[in-house]
Amino acid sequence: MICGDFMNNITVYYHESAGRIKPMHAVNNGPVYKFASDQRVTNIDSYRDAGIPYARTHDASFYATYGGEHTVDVNFIFPDFNADPYDPESYDFCLTDEYLKVIEYAGTKVFYRFGSKIEHWKKKYNTLPPKDFKKWAVICEHIIKHYNYGWADGFNMGIEYWEIWNEPDLDSDDSDNKRCWGGTKKEFFELYHIAAKHLKACFPELKIGGPALAHNIEWAEDFLRQLDAPLDFFSWHIYADDPKKVYEKTELIRKLLDKYGFEDTESILNEWNYVRGWEGDDWIHSLKAEKGLKGASFTAGTMCVEQYSSLDMLMYYDARPCGMNGLFCTDFVNECLKGYYPFRMFNELYKLDECVMTASDSDEIYVCAAKSRSEAAVMFTYFSDDDSAKSKTVKVDLSSFGNAKAEIYLLDSENDMSLVKEEILTAEKSCITLELPLFSTYFIKLIRI
Repeated sequence: MICGDFMNNITVYYHESAGRIKPMHAVNNGPVYKFASDQRVTNIDSYRDAGIPYARTHDASFYATYGGEHTVDVNFIFPDFNADPYDPESYDFCLTDEYLKVIEYAGTKVFYRFGSKIEHWKKKYNTLPPKDFKKWAVICEHIIKHYNYGWADGFNMGIEYWEIWNEPDLDSDDSDNKRCWGGTKKEFFELYHIAAKHLKACFPELKIGGPALAHNIEWAEDFLRQLDAPLDFFSWHIYADDPKKVYEKTELIRKLLDKYGFEDTESILNEWNYVRGWEGDDWIHSLKAEKGLKGASFTAGTMCVEQYSSLDMLMYYDARPCGMNGLFCTDFVNECLKGYYPFRMFNELYKLDECVMTASDSDEIYVCAAKSRSEAAVMFTYFSDDDSAKSKTVKVDLSSFGNAKAEIYLLDSENDMSLVKEEILTAEKSCITLELPLFSTYFIKLIRI
């Protein structure tokens, strides 16, 4: 049976490879877990089951269970800038050690951000420029040595990605409220040059990059135009109300990197989430959406569209218990929210390894598919920022895979990636017809028969 026009159509081309499935289900921050069992409420099993490939450490020091303001940030690990950076006694690694070990215990790789968490309060403490940029680079060198090369009773974690700072472009040079970088643009450029050159000279095998761009494309052009230092990856951020806007920004960033000769530099989007607006009712709407089915659909749609983009890695903000965590309940982190399940779904694609081409005749239905030798899968979601958008009916053409058993899983208001249907697909019946309410997400697993 050949699938024809029927409301909306999805076609999966299992004979057309689209390369490897990329890590589109990475996140900011690790699971909540204590190695000591007292008062332990944990999400580590769910976190591990989602197969999260990387966890970026930005803003970890906001959360007490991770270690709070004794964790991750350079000024917390090296609290007295006047101390000797070559002396192990100058460093306080204790709680960061435990936090990174928890991330490893979940089977996730660390993506380490140097610098400081964002500071929204009136007085700034750790976002001010270091007093000596070269000394700051030497401090970062010894943090790497501790976690990767055993220095100061350290570890051999093999952390590959080391990011210099976060959102130095967030506020202009003349702003009176610089939340991430307290210096000027020129000063940051100098810090990056000094630190990147020093760290890459010390550790040529590692990936050194940044700057975790907030939004300012003109700032990014200035940065790339003058850059004479290693840039193994370019990290950047976007918050949006439509996955297509994320895709458009992705391709703009790739063109920008190529324009300035950084064709081999990875493009990593390491903060993103659903945001309609940052103030008033739009902000309240955004926070509520992130915690519910709408946020889950936006997450699934963004993962799908970005898999077929020029992006190298996608890192959701945030898995840390906070207002923007759509994966886990903030008060009871052992409870999964709707936004957790797209990570489970995408991980199933990730394990299959080979991405394949797909087509959708609706720009509001986002789809991604993958295969191995004996199995295949497809996930798709219906997202629109119009909360009153009507349901759709969709036919999914899976004929290119051949005879198979299809297991159909659903994420909607009533189901949490629940198995809702099974079908046998043959040459005579190779399509599946499904009702697709707004914000619902399907995952179809195919087993060859």
